[in-house]
Amino acid sequence: MTRFVALGDSITLGVGDPVRVLAESGKPRRGWRGWAALLADGLPEPALYNLAGNGACIADVELHQLPQALPLQPDVASVVVGVNDTLRPNFDVSRIESAASHTIGALRAAGAEVLTMRLPDPGQMLGVPGVLARPLARRAREINHVMDQLAERFGTVHFDAANDPEAYDPRMWAVDRLHPSERGHRLIARRFHAMLAAAGREVGPEPGAEPVNPPPSKAAELTWMATKGTAWVVKRSTDLVPSLVAMAFAEWRTGPAADVDAVNPDDMQLDDRNAIAG
Repeated sequence: MTRFVALGDSITLGVGDPVRVLAESGKPRRGWRGWAALLADGLPEPALYNLAGNGACIADVELHQLPQALPLQPDVASVVVGVNDTLRPNFDVSRIESAASHTIGALRAAGAEVLTMRLPDPGQMLGVPGVLARPLARRAREINHVMDQLAERFGTVHFDAANDPEAYDPRMWAVDRLHPSERGHRLIARRFHAMLAAAGREVGPEPGAEPVNPPPSKAAELTWMATKGTAWVVKRSTDLVPSLVAMAFAEWRTGPAADVDAVNPDDMQLDDRNAIAG
């Protein structure tokens, strides 16, 4: 048996990949599947425990999901999180590093193979104007550098979604532009499956690349935008947008912050990276 414990946010929860499931009453209802379930199907005798939660930041994973994960004694565990951190006005890369280090280190110390992922640029995915996208991109790069360092330190299976050309194919993303579509979830599952195999772990059949469910209709997408999408935009407009505007204004006054992609992370200590955090 392969015990796979998935920690993270709504991406790991499977949002964007809807399926019909049977409720306890026996009636069908809509649920989420996602990349973790697709990957689990490609592992020997899988037992999947998905602990991910909507809206989770890295601190939430450390405080709430990790204590549930460790007693399960996972063979494979995933820590795919960080998008929500980039969207919060209280972004703090030092707290992110501390929480991620504790979470990944504890799982590795418990004997789990840990999966981690570099984030695509959320500003590019959301299609926000460049002046607002730059702070988001800088935050994503800060998180990616932290995760790169932890991946090297703890020896994780580390998928670089930020530099995977397929990750920016519009077909990989759901209507909200923050969650993968079924095709996008399949991409993540396939990448991790291939990397686990390359690392020498026994795996089963590779997840398929092509969706098996029809994509949402234009009417369904418009309905989402008119209901849940509107609520999301309003919420983000009252917390994220003012923060981004303030960051963009500060950048205009003082000049762009140092681009961490232009700095060799091996030549930087974490305290140095904190000094240039967005």
